[in-house]
Amino acid sequence: MTTPAGRDPVPDSGASTDAEEERREAAAREEERGHAVDVGASVGQRFLAALSATTVLTTVLAIVAALVVGAIILALASEETREALGYFFAQPADTFAALKESVWDVYAALLRGAFGGANQLSETITAATPLILTGLAVAVPLRAGLFNIGGEGQFLAGGAFAGYVGFAITGLPLVVHLPLAVLAGIVGGALWGWIPGVLKARTGAHEVITTIMLNNVAILGVEYMLSLDAVQPIGRDDPLSRGMLDSATLPRLAGAGRRVNAGIIVAFLLALVLWWLLERSTRGFELTAVGLNPEAARSAGMNVATTVTIAMLVGGIAAGLGGTSQVLGVDGRISAGLGGGRGFDGITVALLGRGGVGGTVFAGLLFGALEAGGRLMQAQTGTSLDLVSVIQALIVLFIAAPALVQAMFRIQPDTTAGTDIASGWGQ
Repeated sequence: MTTPAGRDPVPDSGASTDAEEERREAAAREEERGHAVDVGASVGQRFLAALSATTVLTTVLAIVAALVVGAIILALASEETREALGYFFAQPADTFAALKESVWDVYAALLRGAFGGANQLSETITAATPLILTGLAVAVPLRAGLFNIGGEGQFLAGGAFAGYVGFAITGLPLVVHLPLAVLAGIVGGALWGWIPGVLKARTGAHEVITTIMLNNVAILGVEYMLSLDAVQPIGRDDPLSRGMLDSATLPRLAGAGRRVNAGIIVAFLLALVLWWLLERSTRGFELTAVGLNPEAARSAGMNVATTVTIAMLVGGIAAGLGGTSQVLGVDGRISAGLGGGRGFDGITVALLGRGGVGGTVFAGLLFGALEAGGRLMQAQTGTSLDLVSVIQALIVLFIAAPALVQAMFRIQPDTTAGTDIASGWGQ
Protein backbone atom coordinates (compact mmCIF):
# COMPACT_ATOMS: atom_id res chain seq x y z
CA MET A 1 0.00 0.00 0.00
CA THR A 2 1.50 3.32 -1.06
CA THR A 3 1.16 6.48 0.96
CA PRO A 4 2.13 10.10 0.38
CA ALA A 5 5.71 10.93 1.31
CA GLY A 6 6.17 11.85 4.96
CA ARG A 7 3.08 10.03 6.16
CA ASP A 8 2.79 6.74 8.04
CA PRO A 9 0.65 4.03 6.52
CA VAL A 10 -2.90 3.90 7.85
CA PRO A 11 -3.39 0.64 9.84
CA ASP A 12 -6.14 -1.75 8.99
CA SER A 13 -8.62 -1.17 11.85
CA GLY A 14 -10.19 -4.63 11.47
CA ALA A 15 -6.85 -6.45 11.69
CA SER A 16 -5.79 -4.32 14.69
CA THR A 17 -9.00 -5.16 16.55
CA ASP A 18 -8.60 -8.89 15.91
CA ALA A 19 -4.98 -8.85 17.06
CA GLU A 20 -5.85 -6.96 20.23
CA GLU A 21 -8.66 -9.41 20.98
CA GLU A 22 -6.29 -12.37 20.54
CA ARG A 23 -3.78 -10.76 22.91
CA ARG A 24 -6.46 -10.24 25.55
CA GLU A 25 -7.64 -13.84 25.25
CA ALA A 26 -4.08 -15.14 25.50
CA ALA A 27 -3.46 -13.01 28.60
CA ALA A 28 -6.67 -14.27 30.18
CA ARG A 29 -5.72 -17.88 29.50
CA GLU A 30 -2.26 -17.33 30.98
CA GLU A 31 -3.72 -15.74 34.11
CA GLU A 32 -6.16 -18.62 34.50
CA ARG A 33 -3.33 -21.13 34.24
CA GLY A 34 -1.40 -19.19 36.86
CA HIS A 35 -4.21 -19.25 39.40
CA ALA A 36 -5.98 -22.52 38.76
CA VAL A 37 -5.28 -25.71 40.63
CA ASP A 38 -4.91 -28.54 38.15
CA VAL A 39 -7.37 -31.41 38.40
CA GLY A 40 -4.40 -33.72 38.88
CA ALA A 41 -3.19 -31.80 41.91
CA SER A 42 -2.77 -33.54 45.26
CA VAL A 43 -5.54 -33.71 47.84
CA GLY A 44 -3.68 -31.18 49.97
CA GLN A 45 -3.29 -28.73 47.09
CA ARG A 46 -6.98 -28.94 46.27
CA PHE A 47 -7.93 -28.65 49.94
CA LEU A 48 -5.68 -25.59 50.25
CA ALA A 49 -7.35 -24.04 47.21
CA ALA A 50 -10.79 -24.67 48.67
CA LEU A 51 -9.78 -23.08 51.98
CA SER A 52 -8.27 -20.01 50.37
CA ALA A 53 -11.43 -19.49 48.32
CA THR A 54 -13.48 -19.13 51.52
CA THR A 55 -13.61 -15.58 52.88
CA VAL A 56 -13.77 -14.62 56.55
CA LEU A 57 -17.32 -13.32 56.09
CA THR A 58 -18.41 -16.62 54.58
CA THR A 59 -16.82 -18.51 57.48
CA VAL A 60 -18.65 -16.39 60.07
CA LEU A 61 -21.94 -16.75 58.23
CA ALA A 62 -21.39 -20.52 58.04
CA ILE A 63 -21.22 -20.59 61.85
CA VAL A 64 -24.42 -18.51 62.06
CA ALA A 65 -26.17 -20.79 59.57
CA ALA A 66 -25.10 -23.87 61.56
CA LEU A 67 -26.59 -22.38 64.75
CA VAL A 68 -29.83 -21.52 62.94
CA VAL A 69 -30.18 -25.04 61.54
CA GLY A 70 -29.34 -26.43 64.97
CA ALA A 71 -32.14 -24.33 66.44
CA ILE A 72 -34.59 -25.71 63.88
CA ILE A 73 -33.54 -29.25 64.76
CA LEU A 74 -34.04 -28.53 68.46
CA ALA A 75 -37.47 -27.05 67.82
CA LEU A 76 -38.65 -29.97 65.70
CA ALA A 77 -37.26 -32.49 68.20
CA SER A 78 -39.30 -30.95 71.01
CA GLU A 79 -42.70 -32.59 71.46
CA GLU A 80 -44.08 -29.48 73.21
CA THR A 81 -43.05 -27.27 70.28
CA ARG A 82 -44.62 -29.59 67.73
CA GLU A 83 -47.89 -29.67 69.67
CA ALA A 84 -47.94 -25.87 70.05
CA LEU A 85 -47.36 -25.41 66.32
CA GLY A 86 -50.55 -27.39 65.71
CA TYR A 87 -52.68 -24.57 67.16
CA PHE A 88 -50.27 -21.68 66.52
CA PHE A 89 -52.88 -19.25 65.16
CA ALA A 90 -55.17 -19.86 68.14
CA GLN A 91 -52.51 -19.57 70.87
CA PRO A 92 -49.23 -18.20 69.38
CA ALA A 93 -47.87 -17.49 72.86
CA ASP A 94 -47.69 -21.22 73.59
CA THR A 95 -45.48 -21.76 70.54
CA PHE A 96 -43.08 -18.99 71.54
CA ALA A 97 -42.91 -20.33 75.09
CA ALA A 98 -42.13 -23.81 73.80
CA LEU A 99 -39.46 -22.36 71.46
CA LYS A 100 -37.88 -20.54 74.38
CA GLU A 101 -37.63 -23.75 76.35
CA SER A 102 -36.45 -25.94 73.47
CA VAL A 103 -34.05 -23.51 71.76
CA TRP A 104 -33.26 -20.40 73.77
CA ASP A 105 -32.71 -22.14 77.09
CA VAL A 106 -30.51 -24.78 75.43
CA TYR A 107 -28.30 -22.25 73.69
CA ALA A 108 -28.15 -20.12 76.83
CA ALA A 109 -26.94 -23.13 78.82
CA LEU A 110 -24.40 -23.86 76.09
CA LEU A 111 -23.10 -20.29 76.34
CA ARG A 112 -23.00 -20.32 80.15
CA GLY A 113 -21.15 -23.62 80.13
CA ALA A 114 -18.45 -22.09 77.93
CA PHE A 115 -18.11 -18.55 79.29
CA GLY A 116 -20.31 -18.32 82.39
CA GLY A 117 -17.51 -17.96 84.94
CA ALA A 118 -13.93 -18.75 85.83
CA ASN A 119 -14.55 -22.49 86.06
CA GLN A 120 -16.29 -22.52 82.69
CA LEU A 121 -13.53 -20.50 81.04
CA SER A 122 -11.02 -22.92 82.51
CA GLU A 123 -12.83 -25.87 80.92
CA THR A 124 -13.12 -24.07 77.59
CA ILE A 125 -9.39 -23.38 77.44
CA THR A 126 -8.58 -26.90 78.63
CA ALA A 127 -10.71 -28.41 75.85
CA ALA A 128 -9.33 -25.98 73.26
CA THR A 129 -5.63 -26.63 73.92
CA PRO A 130 -5.30 -30.01 72.16
CA LEU A 131 -7.66 -28.87 69.40
CA ILE A 132 -5.48 -25.86 68.61
CA LEU A 133 -2.38 -28.04 68.46
CA THR A 134 -3.91 -30.77 66.30
CA GLY A 135 -5.41 -28.06 64.08
CA LEU A 136 -1.94 -26.58 63.56
CA ALA A 137 -0.72 -30.10 62.76
CA VAL A 138 -3.06 -30.03 59.75
CA ALA A 139 -2.66 -26.36 58.80
CA VAL A 140 1.13 -26.37 58.39
CA PRO A 141 1.35 -29.35 55.98
CA LEU A 142 -1.57 -27.86 54.05
CA ARG A 143 0.65 -24.89 53.24
CA ALA A 144 2.93 -27.35 51.42
CA GLY A 145 0.01 -29.02 49.65
CA LEU A 146 -0.08 -32.02 52.01
CA PHE A 147 -3.13 -33.44 53.75
CA ASN A 148 -2.03 -34.65 57.17
CA ILE A 149 -4.74 -36.87 58.62
CA GLY A 150 -2.28 -38.53 60.95
CA GLY A 151 -2.87 -36.12 63.80
CA GLU A 152 -4.47 -38.88 65.87
CA GLY A 153 -1.39 -41.09 65.70
CA GLN A 154 0.97 -38.16 66.24
CA PHE A 155 -1.11 -37.05 69.22
CA LEU A 156 -0.92 -40.56 70.71
CA ALA A 157 2.79 -40.91 70.03
CA GLY A 158 3.57 -37.59 71.68
CA GLY A 159 1.41 -38.38 74.69
CA ALA A 160 2.89 -41.89 75.08
CA PHE A 161 6.50 -40.72 74.83
CA ALA A 162 5.95 -37.81 77.22
CA GLY A 163 3.91 -39.90 79.63
CA TYR A 164 6.50 -42.65 79.86
CA VAL A 165 9.24 -40.17 80.70
CA GLY A 166 6.81 -38.51 83.12
CA PHE A 167 6.42 -41.55 85.36
CA ALA A 168 9.39 -43.80 84.59
CA ILE A 169 12.24 -41.38 85.31
CA THR A 170 12.48 -40.46 88.97
CA GLY A 171 14.65 -38.28 91.14
CA LEU A 172 14.78 -35.26 88.83
CA PRO A 173 13.77 -31.71 89.79
CA LEU A 174 10.89 -29.98 88.02
CA VAL A 175 13.15 -27.72 85.96
CA VAL A 176 14.80 -30.80 84.43
CA HIS A 177 12.07 -33.45 84.44
CA LEU A 178 9.24 -31.39 82.92
CA PRO A 179 11.28 -30.06 79.94
CA LEU A 180 12.60 -33.58 79.40
CA ALA A 181 9.08 -35.02 79.29
CA VAL A 182 7.91 -32.26 76.91
CA LEU A 183 10.94 -32.91 74.70
CA ALA A 184 10.05 -36.63 74.64
CA GLY A 185 6.55 -35.71 73.47
CA ILE A 186 8.01 -33.54 70.72
CA VAL A 187 10.23 -36.43 69.61
CA GLY A 188 7.29 -38.86 69.54
CA GLY A 189 5.08 -36.58 67.48
CA ALA A 190 7.96 -35.57 65.21
CA LEU A 191 8.79 -39.21 64.51
CA TRP A 192 5.19 -40.00 63.55
CA GLY A 193 5.17 -36.95 61.26
CA TRP A 194 8.66 -37.48 59.81
CA ILE A 195 7.99 -41.03 58.61
CA PRO A 196 5.18 -40.16 56.16
CA GLY A 197 7.09 -37.02 55.14
CA VAL A 198 10.17 -39.02 54.16
CA LEU A 199 8.07 -41.66 52.41
CA LYS A 200 6.30 -38.93 50.43
CA ALA A 201 9.55 -37.17 49.53
CA ARG A 202 11.59 -40.21 48.57
CA THR A 203 9.08 -42.72 47.23
CA GLY A 204 5.99 -40.66 46.40
CA ALA A 205 3.86 -42.65 48.87
CA HIS A 206 0.65 -40.72 49.45
CA GLU A 207 0.58 -39.05 52.84
CA VAL A 208 -3.10 -39.86 53.34
CA ILE A 209 -2.42 -43.60 53.14
CA THR A 210 0.75 -43.57 55.25
CA THR A 211 -0.72 -41.38 57.98
CA ILE A 212 -3.84 -43.57 58.21
CA MET A 213 -1.63 -46.62 58.67
CA LEU A 214 0.50 -44.86 61.28
CA ASN A 215 -2.65 -43.89 63.18
CA ASN A 216 -3.41 -47.58 63.59
CA VAL A 217 0.19 -48.33 64.53
CA ALA A 218 0.03 -45.69 67.28
CA ILE A 219 -3.32 -46.93 68.59
CA LEU A 220 -2.17 -50.54 68.77
CA GLY A 221 1.22 -49.50 70.11
CA VAL A 222 -0.35 -47.60 73.02
CA GLU A 223 -2.65 -50.54 73.76
CA TYR A 224 0.34 -52.88 73.89
CA MET A 225 2.28 -50.41 76.01
CA LEU A 226 -0.54 -50.26 78.55
CA SER A 227 -0.50 -54.04 78.88
CA LEU A 228 3.08 -54.10 80.19
CA ASP A 229 3.73 -54.59 83.89
CA ALA A 230 6.38 -51.86 83.81
CA VAL A 231 3.72 -49.35 82.72
CA GLN A 232 0.59 -50.41 84.62
CA PRO A 233 -0.01 -49.28 88.20
CA ILE A 234 1.10 -51.83 90.77
CA GLY A 235 -1.71 -54.23 91.58
CA ARG A 236 -3.87 -53.27 88.58
CA ASP A 237 -4.24 -54.77 85.12
CA ASP A 238 -6.60 -52.28 83.43
CA PRO A 239 -5.29 -50.27 80.42
CA LEU A 240 -3.85 -47.34 82.35
CA SER A 241 -0.33 -46.16 83.00
CA ARG A 242 1.10 -45.07 86.29
CA GLY A 243 0.41 -41.49 87.29
CA MET A 244 2.69 -38.65 86.27
CA LEU A 245 5.15 -37.51 88.89
CA ASP A 246 4.70 -33.99 90.23
CA SER A 247 8.03 -33.04 88.70
CA ALA A 248 6.65 -33.85 85.22
CA THR A 249 3.23 -32.22 85.56
CA LEU A 250 2.37 -29.00 83.72
CA PRO A 251 1.58 -26.26 86.27
CA ARG A 252 -2.05 -25.24 86.78
CA LEU A 253 -2.72 -21.61 85.90
CA ALA A 254 -5.84 -20.94 87.95
CA GLY A 255 -5.43 -22.91 91.14
CA ALA A 256 -5.72 -26.57 92.04
CA GLY A 257 -9.49 -26.67 91.51
CA ARG A 258 -9.32 -25.74 87.83
CA ARG A 259 -7.79 -27.81 85.05
CA VAL A 260 -6.42 -25.06 82.82
CA ASN A 261 -2.66 -25.48 82.70
CA ALA A 262 0.50 -24.28 81.01
CA GLY A 263 -0.36 -26.32 77.93
CA ILE A 264 -2.33 -23.37 76.56
CA ILE A 265 0.81 -21.22 76.84
CA VAL A 266 2.71 -23.87 74.87
CA ALA A 267 -0.04 -23.82 72.23
CA PHE A 268 0.01 -20.03 71.89
CA LEU A 269 3.81 -19.90 71.75
CA LEU A 270 3.89 -22.59 69.07
CA ALA A 271 1.21 -20.74 67.10
CA LEU A 272 3.28 -17.56 67.26
CA VAL A 273 6.41 -19.39 66.07
CA LEU A 274 4.52 -21.07 63.24
CA TRP A 275 2.94 -17.78 62.18
CA TRP A 276 6.40 -16.26 61.87
CA LEU A 277 7.68 -19.37 60.08
CA LEU A 278 4.88 -19.37 57.51
CA GLU A 279 4.42 -15.65 56.99
CA ARG A 280 7.83 -14.06 57.57
CA SER A 281 10.55 -16.62 56.90
CA THR A 282 12.21 -17.98 53.77
CA ARG A 283 11.19 -21.49 54.76
CA GLY A 284 7.58 -20.38 54.94
CA PHE A 285 7.82 -18.93 51.44
CA GLU A 286 9.21 -22.25 50.22
CA LEU A 287 6.37 -24.14 51.89
CA THR A 288 3.84 -21.90 50.14
CA ALA A 289 5.62 -22.19 46.78
CA VAL A 290 5.77 -25.98 46.99
CA GLY A 291 2.12 -26.13 47.96
CA LEU A 292 1.03 -23.97 45.01
CA ASN A 293 3.26 -25.51 42.35
CA PRO A 294 5.95 -28.09 43.21
CA GLU A 295 7.38 -28.12 39.70
CA ALA A 296 7.78 -24.36 39.59
CA ALA A 297 9.38 -24.42 43.05
CA ARG A 298 11.82 -27.12 41.91
CA SER A 299 12.67 -25.09 38.81
CA ALA A 300 13.38 -22.09 41.07
CA GLY A 301 15.99 -24.14 42.94
CA MET A 302 13.94 -25.12 45.99
CA ASN A 303 14.41 -28.56 47.52
CA VAL A 304 10.87 -29.92 47.32
CA ALA A 305 11.69 -33.19 49.11
CA THR A 306 13.19 -31.39 52.10
CA THR A 307 10.28 -28.95 52.24
CA VAL A 308 7.72 -31.77 52.22
CA THR A 309 9.56 -33.60 54.99
CA ILE A 310 9.83 -30.47 57.13
CA ALA A 311 6.12 -29.71 56.70
CA MET A 312 5.10 -33.14 57.96
CA LEU A 313 7.73 -33.04 60.70
CA VAL A 314 6.41 -29.71 62.02
CA GLY A 315 2.85 -31.02 61.84
CA GLY A 316 3.87 -34.04 63.89
CA ILE A 317 5.53 -31.82 66.49
CA ALA A 318 2.34 -29.77 66.88
CA ALA A 319 0.13 -32.84 67.33
CA GLY A 320 2.70 -34.46 69.63
CA LEU A 321 2.60 -31.40 71.86
CA GLY A 322 -1.18 -31.77 71.92
CA GLY A 323 -0.84 -35.29 73.35
CA THR A 324 1.88 -34.08 75.71
CA SER A 325 -0.32 -31.32 77.12
CA GLN A 326 -3.19 -33.75 77.59
CA VAL A 327 -1.14 -36.35 79.46
CA LEU A 328 1.06 -34.03 81.53
CA GLY A 329 -1.53 -31.34 82.16
CA VAL A 330 -5.02 -32.88 82.25
CA ASP A 331 -5.21 -36.67 82.44
CA GLY A 332 -2.10 -37.25 84.52
CA ARG A 333 -1.62 -40.70 82.99
CA ILE A 334 -1.72 -42.54 79.65
CA SER A 335 -4.99 -44.31 78.85
CA ALA A 336 -6.46 -46.31 75.98
CA GLY A 337 -8.82 -43.42 75.21
CA LEU A 338 -6.09 -40.80 75.13
CA GLY A 339 -6.68 -39.75 71.52
CA GLY A 340 -10.43 -39.39 71.76
CA GLY A 341 -10.61 -38.39 68.09
CA ARG A 342 -8.81 -35.10 68.72
CA GLY A 343 -6.46 -35.73 65.83
CA PHE A 344 -9.40 -35.96 63.45
CA ASP A 345 -11.05 -32.95 65.09
CA GLY A 346 -7.92 -31.04 64.12
CA ILE A 347 -8.90 -31.41 60.47
CA THR A 348 -12.20 -29.67 61.20
CA VAL A 349 -10.43 -26.97 63.19
CA ALA A 350 -7.97 -26.29 60.35
CA LEU A 351 -10.85 -26.17 57.87
CA LEU A 352 -12.77 -23.68 59.98
CA GLY A 353 -9.57 -21.66 60.43
CA ARG A 354 -9.15 -21.52 56.63
CA GLY A 355 -5.71 -23.12 56.91
CA GLY A 356 -4.20 -20.10 58.66
CA VAL A 357 -2.50 -20.03 62.04
CA GLY A 358 -4.66 -17.28 63.54
CA GLY A 359 -7.85 -18.79 62.18
CA THR A 360 -6.90 -22.21 63.52
CA VAL A 361 -6.34 -20.81 67.02
CA PHE A 362 -9.75 -19.10 66.90
CA ALA A 363 -11.43 -22.26 65.60
CA GLY A 364 -9.82 -24.34 68.35
CA LEU A 365 -11.14 -21.95 70.99
CA LEU A 366 -14.61 -22.05 69.42
CA PHE A 367 -14.74 -25.83 69.34
CA GLY A 368 -13.34 -25.95 72.86
CA ALA A 369 -16.17 -23.67 73.96
CA LEU A 370 -18.73 -25.93 72.27
CA GLU A 371 -17.25 -28.99 73.98
CA ALA A 372 -17.12 -27.39 77.43
CA GLY A 373 -20.52 -25.71 77.10
CA GLY A 374 -22.13 -28.91 75.87
CA ARG A 375 -21.54 -30.60 79.22
CA LEU A 376 -23.49 -27.98 81.18
CA MET A 377 -26.14 -27.88 78.46
CA GLN A 378 -26.70 -31.61 78.83
CA ALA A 379 -26.77 -31.44 82.63
CA GLN A 380 -29.22 -28.51 82.86
CA THR A 381 -31.55 -29.10 79.91
CA GLY A 382 -31.25 -32.81 79.23
CA THR A 383 -30.29 -32.10 75.62
CA SER A 384 -27.94 -34.69 74.23
CA LEU A 385 -24.29 -33.75 73.85
CA ASP A 386 -24.65 -34.97 70.27
CA LEU A 387 -26.07 -31.52 69.46
CA VAL A 388 -22.51 -30.16 69.66
CA SER A 389 -21.36 -32.74 67.11
CA VAL A 390 -24.28 -31.79 64.86
CA ILE A 391 -23.36 -28.09 65.04
CA GLN A 392 -19.71 -28.85 64.29
CA ALA A 393 -20.71 -31.00 61.32
CA LEU A 394 -23.02 -28.26 60.02
CA ILE A 395 -20.24 -25.69 60.27
CA VAL A 396 -18.00 -27.88 58.15
CA LEU A 397 -20.83 -28.53 55.69
CA PHE A 398 -21.54 -24.84 55.18
CA ILE A 399 -17.86 -23.92 54.90
CA ALA A 400 -17.45 -26.61 52.27
CA ALA A 401 -20.34 -25.04 50.30
CA PRO A 402 -19.62 -21.28 50.34
CA ALA A 403 -21.98 -20.66 47.41
CA LEU A 404 -24.84 -22.02 49.52
CA VAL A 405 -24.00 -19.68 52.41
CA GLN A 406 -23.73 -16.70 50.06
CA ALA A 407 -27.11 -17.55 48.55
CA MET A 408 -28.73 -17.98 51.98
CA PHE A 409 -27.58 -14.56 53.18
CA ARG A 410 -27.81 -12.88 49.77
CA ILE A 411 -24.22 -11.68 49.65
CA GLN A 412 -22.13 -11.28 46.54
CA PRO A 413 -19.28 -13.77 46.20
CA ASP A 414 -15.82 -12.21 46.46
CA THR A 415 -14.33 -13.13 43.09
CA THR A 416 -11.07 -11.34 43.82
CA ALA A 417 -10.11 -13.27 46.96
CA GLY A 418 -8.73 -16.72 47.27
CA THR A 419 -7.54 -19.20 44.71
CA ASP A 420 -9.41 -20.15 41.59
CA ILE A 421 -10.16 -23.86 41.50
CA ALA A 422 -10.01 -25.83 38.30
CA SER A 423 -13.04 -27.68 37.02
CA GLY A 424 -13.59 -30.93 38.87
CA TRP A 425 -12.89 -29.63 42.39
CA GLY A 426 -15.28 -27.41 44.29
CA GLN A 427 -17.41 -26.69 41.25
